Amino acid sequence: MYTLMIVDDEPNVLEGLKYTLDWEKYNITRIETAGSFSEAVARGIDCCPQLCLVDVCLGDEYGHDLIRKLREVGVDSNFIMMSGYGEFRFACEAMRSGALDYLLKPIRAGKLEACVERVIVEKLHGALPSAASDEREKAPVLGVRYDSLSPLIGKVLLMVRAEYDQNITLKSIADRFRMNSTYLGQLFIRETKMKFSEYLMIYRLNMARERILFTNDKIASIAADVGYTNINYFYTHFHSYFNMSPSEMRARSEAASDTPPPGSIPKQTEIFTR
Repeated sequence: MYTLMIVDDEPNVLEGLKYTLDWEKYNITRIETAGSFSEAVARGIDCCPQLCLVDVCLGDEYGHDLIRKLREVGVDSNFIMMSGYGEFRFACEAMRSGALDYLLKPIRAGKLEACVERVIVEKLHGALPSAASDEREKAPVLGVRYDSLSPLIGKVLLMVRAEYDQNITLKSIADRFRMNSTYLGQLFIRETKMKFSEYLMIYRLNMARERILFTNDKIASIAADVGYTNINYFYTHFHSYFNMSPSEMRARSEAASDTPPPGSIPKQTEIFTR
């Protein structure tokens, strides 16, 4: 049984995050909220939460100061920061203060879920919910269940799922586990039959594919959101993997959606233009 504390000075954010995920499936049975720095300190001391979602700016005070204060008084929680684009420097300071990760507002349920799962597995040594769907339990690139792999490699794949849009590398992961990156890379290849860099690339490309097919977002924006800082690399990798460019994939998808099924009645616009 875990306790979650959400700290934000916007009441609608506090309420929204309470219902963003099905918290009980992660054994998070108690949710406390705080709308200010002082209230967060008091609530933190009272409930000793295992997980805290903290906004980087709390009025005139800051989330990284809250982390330090709570730890000074003996509240050793796992902190995930929330920030807007213009507040990134505060998020960096929070990471230096011991925050495990940060999420950009507006918070996406999928990203939040991935972060929460990583905390439960890595820090709380808990298990992911058995009630999760088969797709959520599978590593998408490999098509196998996370629990069919060794705990170490399973954690690496979960970290990719949580941080694929960031500057994640095999070395950065190995450093967290206090391991040699070459050795971790060898273990990864042995279990997955592919290099870590290949897995990460394919994961990013598949995430980009979903956005290309189901949104109208610009290609450059999608590339950046899935972790590509060089748009030319993105186009090269995408074409090599899918054998078509992102624009061609979107155009084909749109053309297919506009084609009426056999035997259907043509659209009115088609009738009038004949």
